[in-house]
This record gives sequence, C-alpha cells and structure tokens, in this order.
Amino acid sequence: MKYLKLLAALLFACFAIVAAGVAYNALSLRHYRKLAGVPGKLYNVDGYAMHLYCTGQGVPTIVLDTGLGDDFTIWAKVQPELSKVTRVCAYDRAGFGWSETRPGVQDANAIAAQLHQLLAVADVQRPFILMGHSIAGLHLRSYAAQYPADLAGLIFVDGATPLQDDRVPHELVMIQDEQRKEMPWQKLLMTLGWYRAKGLCTDVPAGFERDSLWIKADSCVPSQMTAIERELDAERASGEETLHAGPFGSLPILIFSRDPAVLAPNWPPAVSKANAVVWNQMQEEAKGLSSQSRRIIAKGSDHYVHIDRPDLINKEVPAFVLQIRQHLFPAAQNHTTTVE
Repeated sequence: MKYLKLLAALLFACFAIVAAGVAYNALSLRHYRKLAGVPGKLYNVDGYAMHLYCTGQGVPTIVLDTGLGDDFTIWAKVQPELSKVTRVCAYDRAGFGWSETRPGVQDANAIAAQLHQLLAVADVQRPFILMGHSIAGLHLRSYAAQYPADLAGLIFVDGATPLQDDRVPHELVMIQDEQRKEMPWQKLLMTLGWYRAKGLCTDVPAGFERDSLWIKADSCVPSQMTAIERELDAERASGEETLHAGPFGSLPILIFSRDPAVLAPNWPPAVSKANAVVWNQMQEEAKGLSSQSRRIIAKGSDHYVHIDRPDLINKEVPAFVLQIRQHLFPAAQNHTTTVE
C-alpha cells in the first residue's frame, strides 16, 4: 500500500509538472499575442483566416512568400526599404504566423491556390511581382503555371528546385530525414514549455528589433511544427507538380543565389561542399524559366540572402521594379550570372 501511495504521488507530481509546462507556454503565447496585436490584416479565405502585412505604395506590388517555418517578419531587413519604392505585401502560409491552420495537403499547388484567393479577397492589384525564399521557389513555379496573368515578374531568393533531393548528396538527404524524425519530439518539448524555460522563445536576432514583439508572439508555437511537417511531407508532391512548370515566356525573372563558397555550418564540410556544387548548378538552370532572366550570386551570403545581404536585395529589387514599370530589359542582361 505504501508503494502504491508513493507511485500515485509521483504520477500526480509528473502530471502537475506537465500541466504547468503546457500552461506556461500557452499563457506566454497569449500574453505576447495580446501585447503585439495583429500586424496587418486577416482575411477570410475559404473559412480560414489568412494574414497579409502590406506597407508602401505603388505598382507593381511585391508579394513575399517565406521559406519553410518562417513567418512574415523574416523580411524585416528588406520590406521597409522596398516599401519606399512600391507596395510590398508579406503573407503567412496556412499554419504559420497569424494564418490559421487548415486541413488538407499543403503542396505547391494548394499553397499557390490559397495565395491566389487571398490576394483576390485582399484586392491586391494585378499584375504583381511574386518573390519567394527557399521552399517558396516551388510555390512561385506553381503560381506562374496556374495564374500567369497575375504576374509582372518573379524573384527567387535561393529558391528550391523541383525534386532537388534526387540531386543533392545522399548524405544530406539522410541528415534531413533524421531532422524530420526529431520534429515530433521537438514539438512535445515546445508544448511542455521546455524551450521557453531555456529562454529560446524570446530571442530576437540582430536587425529585427523593430519587430521584436511580433517575433516573441510567434515563437515556440507547437501547431507551427505540425505545419512544417505537412509542408515537408508534401515536398515530393510539390516537386512533381512543378517539375515541368515553365518556361514562362518572357516573364521577367530575377534570381538571387547563395555564395557557393559559403559552407553551411551545420553540415559536415564534405557534404556541404558537394551540395554547394549541385545547388549552384540548379540555381543556374533556373535562368531557363524565362527568356528575360538573370541571376545574381550574393557574395558572402548563406541560404538566407535577405538576412545576410539585405543591401543587395534592397539595391537590385528596386531596379527590377523600375525595369518592369518602364518595360526596359537590356538584352545584354538576359541569362547572365554576376557576383555582387
């Protein structure tokens, strides 16, 4: 009997600790969301709230699509500057930021369709420039294939390539698979408040101080781990959907790519070097999506060009906007690759 009482006490203590951790994370999120308020506006798209944050004035509008797991604040180093030139709208995909989770597969075609509906409901003037980072490169291809009349141009920021896992080093795919297996465990620790207790939910990167409240209000959200898993699990389907998307005629396309000499610090050097070669080749091939395309390699930049080299984006994108406005695309620039 004594041992049963001891076991019951231990179980109760464990339950209390778990409940306290879950409440700690949930109440902290509620606190920061109340402080931050809703940035931009929420729109009803098929019964689900989708978030759009627009700044600046002018046409064509630039619509920003993030990389995997990021929210609209990831553009904080470039959106304010680009907004001095034209209207810029960053949005959160379903399940991220302030956009509600929705059922169903979140592959490239579904995401492009949801964005198309959001921009229609928000009355964003067409044609616009669609600019996306990393996995959003697949969304851009899908959008251009489905809704070509909507677009004035595309901007890839180190964009993903369809079925790229079939081409990158096998060792890298294995690393990514292991990371995917760890996600349910990470989500559990996040739900239990472990990451928050360690102070990992309130870190604000340098250069993002202006958006600090929004960043804290959107950190350590367990449901967003589910959204990441769903997009990752749909990556092959997204690749198959976009493998034969394009070319897109003379649609103006600007491609920013990471510096092949900058190796990813979280991968073994040999894997990182081998991947840099393949990635550089895939980025070069992306110029074939249009007869009016050019590529810029961001010297010294890793994958997040808009964080490592915002100066480059803040210089080249306004020039790209001006070219679209004036319908002037020097033939000497077509299909070129420069390092800046």
